[in-house]
Amino acid sequence: MTVAFLFPGQGSQYVGMGEKLFAASDVARQVYRTAQEVLKFDIATVCHEGPADRLNLTEHTQPAILTTSIAAWRMAQERGLSASTLAGHSLGEYTALVAAGGLAFSDAVTLVQKRGRYMQEAVPEGSGAMAAILGLDRGTVEEICKAASGHGVVSAANINSRVQIVIGGNRPAVEAAMALAKERGAKRIVPLAVSVPSHCALMKPAAERLARDLDGVKFLPLQVPVVTNVEAAPIVSGDLAKKALVRQLVSPVLWVDTVERMIQEGVTAFVEIGPGTVLSGLVKRIDRNVKTYHIEDPETLDETLDALTV
Repeated sequence: MTVAFLFPGQGSQYVGMGEKLFAASDVARQVYRTAQEVLKFDIATVCHEGPADRLNLTEHTQPAILTTSIAAWRMAQERGLSASTLAGHSLGEYTALVAAGGLAFSDAVTLVQKRGRYMQEAVPEGSGAMAAILGLDRGTVEEICKAASGHGVVSAANINSRVQIVIGGNRPAVEAAMALAKERGAKRIVPLAVSVPSHCALMKPAAERLARDLDGVKFLPLQVPVVTNVEAAPIVSGDLAKKALVRQLVSPVLWVDTVERMIQEGVTAFVEIGPGTVLSGLVKRIDRNVKTYHIEDPETLDETLDALTV
């Protein structure tokens, strides 16, 4: 069995995440302590107790998910679990780079907090929007976005499955695209409860600010290949990883291509590490023949290790 690790992005957070990890493991507690020292606030309490409105602040959400995911990964690593390749969805790519040895955890926590702040500040509150389009293929959604672009910026942001595509941009353009998608026969159109339209051209100011911060951070060669969001191709170069993180903010997350590339490389089992099972569900929609597991607490760690051992 060839195993890949997947790390979730924003939207997977929930109050209480990581609480069982923290209670059960010294290595997990140390991850939270390191994050607290870097961020100058009690991130463990935000993760474990909330309140939800504080956890859901973008500049809190991003380091919270990263920290919880790394705590779970370090527990899995301590138990001997390893993978042949890694990938992360949007924010999760930072987690993947930490797990691959290309980026120090303390640097990653700092970067994603700034990333969240820059993303929020790039677009005036209420002026951006995102929506999930279900039941239309990528080509159709791209045609719809082009047709709606007279109302502002709108483009495909996350290619999550062949028929689940998230669009983002200026609110009027997104709403126009939603109306066109309904006319073209979309099964469902779900406006997303987000204040930041990520992975589109509106994030260019955030990408420029982030690029300056990334220039000051040391990236090392990756010990395990990471398949990037922007090209769905495995890399082992720290320099390429840095460039991909900048491009990622203004480019769509090619999740279908990423998963399919990993399967082509021989992966037969995917282990989602971090809060929730969003990515496991997406993998199953892409290819029902592969195995999926997840690790977010000691119980799911035991279950996953038992299953992979069998």
